[in-house]
Amino acid sequence: MVDLKVKLHDLEFKNPVTLASGTCGFAREIADFYDPGLLGGHFLKGTTLKNRDGNEYPRMAETASGMLNAVGLQNKGIDYFVENIYPEIQDYDTQLIINVNGSTVEDYIALAEKVNQLDKIPAIELNISCPNVKEGGMAFGVTCPGAEMVTREVRKVYDKTMIVKLSPNVTDISEIAKAVEAQGADSVSLVNTFLGMAIDAETRKPKLSTVTGGLSGPAIKPIALRMVWQVSNAVKIPVVGIGGIMNTEDAIEFLLAGASVIQVGTAIFKDPMIPLKIVDGISEYLDRHNIQSVSELIGGLQL
Repeated sequence: MVDLKVKLHDLEFKNPVTLASGTCGFAREIADFYDPGLLGGHFLKGTTLKNRDGNEYPRMAETASGMLNAVGLQNKGIDYFVENIYPEIQDYDTQLIINVNGSTVEDYIALAEKVNQLDKIPAIELNISCPNVKEGGMAFGVTCPGAEMVTREVRKVYDKTMIVKLSPNVTDISEIAKAVEAQGADSVSLVNTFLGMAIDAETRKPKLSTVTGGLSGPAIKPIALRMVWQVSNAVKIPVVGIGGIMNTEDAIEFLLAGASVIQVGTAIFKDPMIPLKIVDGISEYLDRHNIQSVSELIGGLQL
């Protein structure tokens, strides 16, 4: 039997396959298809301090080899999560990581303080990289001073594992990664979606109400993979790899590039079972290559 367990800071994942925030709801949605505990973890839907209605429709559009979304972090706020969702999911046998978002540094601090009290949520994914909200989010993640400030202030009030989610819409993502590492990030996750747009040529109108939105799916994989490799060679903290992972081969590539854990997102809109197929596929790959542990693959790119 091969060993699929991986470590991310002080968290142990039963396997390196997790679901990306914004694609799997709050883990209970995926329970309609299979036991959430079969995966290493779930990065829960982006949560804000107060209720957010999100952006106007239309807010999703299919593109060549991907999709654009401009959902705008629709959620009912952290208090609703604590009172109504957390009790339902807290006993899932998997790592539950909540994605937290703010319009101000004070929002992030208040959110982190509330999540810090939840025993069964061992980590946060600090989202400073969302490209489809009108304020906050990506504004903090595109400069080193902004990323440093949010990370530093949240670190003061949050004492569990802090994963900072990075934006690819920057000049040098490695510099942002090093900046948040220096301010106490335990890990970084990358990449979030790329800023893009789509136009309906017949109506001559944008396909999204917000005009621009976040591009995800297989179209972004080569760029995301390059960024994961660059960042994993620039920081000492572990990396979570995201971006167009559709099958086992994609997942293996991200592990070889330096990711300790991978997130599957857009792929589950095509087939919710893909994450389980990837878990089985990694196991088969290890067997075929006579590798005992998946951890031997992490950063194993041969140059």
